[in-house]
Amino acid sequence: MDKKQKAKTENSGSSRPVKKIAIVGLPNTGKSQVFNNLTGEYALVANYPLTTVEMKRTRCRIGGEPYEVIDTPGLHCLYIHSEEELIVRDMIFKEAPDIIIQCIDANQLKQSLTLTADLLELGIPMVISLNSIDETARRGVWIDSGGLSRLLGVPVVESRAVDSVGTRELKDSLSRARKGKWCLRYGEVIDDGISAIESELPEEMSFKRKVAVLLLLADPFLVDYLREKYGREQVALLKEKVNKIRRGFRGNFGRAINKKRSQWVTEIAENSTKKQKIEPGEFSRAFGRLSRHPIFGLPILAIFLVTTYLLVTYVAGFLDARLSVLLLDPTVKYITRILPSGFWNELLVGDYGILTLGLFNAIVTILPILSVFFLMFGFLEDIGYIPNLCVLTKRVFSRIGLTGKSVMPLVLGFGCKTMATLTTRGLRSRKEKFIAVYLIAFALPCSAQMGIDMAIFGRIGIKAFIIGYGALVIIELCAGLALNKIIKEEERSDFIQELPAIRIPSPKAIATKTYYRLYWFLKEAIPIFIIAAAVLFLLDKTGVLDLTKTLMSPIVEGWLGLPRKIVDVLILAIARHEAAAGLTLKMVDSGELNYIQCIVTVVITTMFVPCFANVVAMCKQMGIKTGLAMAFAINISAFILAGILNWILVFTIGRQVL
Repeated sequence: MDKKQKAKTENSGSSRPVKKIAIVGLPNTGKSQVFNNLTGEYALVANYPLTTVEMKRTRCRIGGEPYEVIDTPGLHCLYIHSEEELIVRDMIFKEAPDIIIQCIDANQLKQSLTLTADLLELGIPMVISLNSIDETARRGVWIDSGGLSRLLGVPVVESRAVDSVGTRELKDSLSRARKGKWCLRYGEVIDDGISAIESELPEEMSFKRKVAVLLLLADPFLVDYLREKYGREQVALLKEKVNKIRRGFRGNFGRAINKKRSQWVTEIAENSTKKQKIEPGEFSRAFGRLSRHPIFGLPILAIFLVTTYLLVTYVAGFLDARLSVLLLDPTVKYITRILPSGFWNELLVGDYGILTLGLFNAIVTILPILSVFFLMFGFLEDIGYIPNLCVLTKRVFSRIGLTGKSVMPLVLGFGCKTMATLTTRGLRSRKEKFIAVYLIAFALPCSAQMGIDMAIFGRIGIKAFIIGYGALVIIELCAGLALNKIIKEEERSDFIQELPAIRIPSPKAIATKTYYRLYWFLKEAIPIFIIAAAVLFLLDKTGVLDLTKTLMSPIVEGWLGLPRKIVDVLILAIARHEAAAGLTLKMVDSGELNYIQCIVTVVITTMFVPCFANVVAMCKQMGIKTGLAMAFAINISAFILAGILNWILVFTIGRQVL
């Protein structure tokens, strides 16, 4: 057995080589859902692009055979336009997967066939998963999957991935995966040029024809890949040959190749699709247009925000109360009965108890809020509302130096700020990337914190919600305007946003996604909550906490107008923003914060110290020095701006509420 085979053999002792399956496709075509269905793992899925920003791999058995399945970011074609696409192509070129599963959304058949043409040219065995075919049928469009299979020469499996429909057939088809039909010719001069380039490529190189075509198309990233693999001298000679062939062609090389490929795509699509003459009206298209309309879009956004606010306030509040009665109160009574006041009682159920501030803060206070909020957020994701929100807000973002591909990451920051930061790597303008990364980390609450903040505001009224989040919006916009003025102007990308179909979401898919988000939260947060509570307990017992509060008193009490106990909240924010928000909620319930203090606390904890994972992502995208400088500037700004907000509220509404 050679080295490559050994590397692909399972560690369990089996002599069978592990075959690689790469799942590829356009953004938002069901790749992660197919990955979940095949492997039994769970990768986050949603009805918008950029859900997957990094490849995910897992090993599993399908039909008794060992496989390594790879979930990939969206790919439009093998001529690369972004770093995310480059990662996928590099994986295909370097690892040469045994099977490619191309996920095609039936609503985007023609766009997907452009990628199919590239994949067929590689000569790798393929299977096509044709997803959402039920949606096209409702629109009066019928795709003949059998005819498409005959035309392409590869198995085509109809599926509704979100409901696991077609998964068994997809697994069965892996044994029938085969190289497709590819006999497209571009014309004598171009074909001779491709053959000439192929003959110059190293003998051991895979996918020679495709590499030759990409070289003739002047792919901007391919030369770097070849230099790394074969050396500068050989690549320089190869570039000379390519340039000579391009100069000898009368006309535009890229246009000629793309014209032939477009003709092929159109012919395949027309021969495998039938469409009724009278197209049925579609609510989804009308709703999508209204959602991104500059006038009607705002009331729709307001309806979603108010609905979420009411659900978090009343439904989560009810669950919180029930869990307190069922879990927290009996536990505290029991421990107080068996452990009289003293060290162990305070360690477990005191103000900084590892059960009260740690475990039960996560389970009783925060878990109900996140359960309700994640259900609503999952609903908005799966109906396809998020990309339409990007279009709605693009006019505002363009004023602060954000256009094109930077709009989506900023909106995704409301889901997870770390993942949103990672999606900025596709931005070619450093100015645009800097502004996007900074604003994601600054006054933007992630989904978990936003849910708890809504619960805090729910205790004191919707007016506080409007004031608090209105202040954060103004702060975010002012920061963007300032950065746009300060940073030197660069070329910015055009605004291009893929809009998925508005879909009726699957309750099962939303419930599954919510379950995994809550599972990941508990798995990651509970140890941090307990450790943070223990640290606060030790700081309190050693007197360090009181000393810290005394030193920070002029800022916290004098400038911010907050009680000294807010120092506890700020320390918890360093560990986890949800923990800080949970303690804030407890302080609101116990009457330790007044109306203005609630608003100021939410604002400063939203701006203060991006979570550790987000800081790492900032350093990864912008460099360590720039990332750390951003975090430092954000923290200084948080204290300055929260103090200004405090005094504005004191002088404007202070007498009414104090």
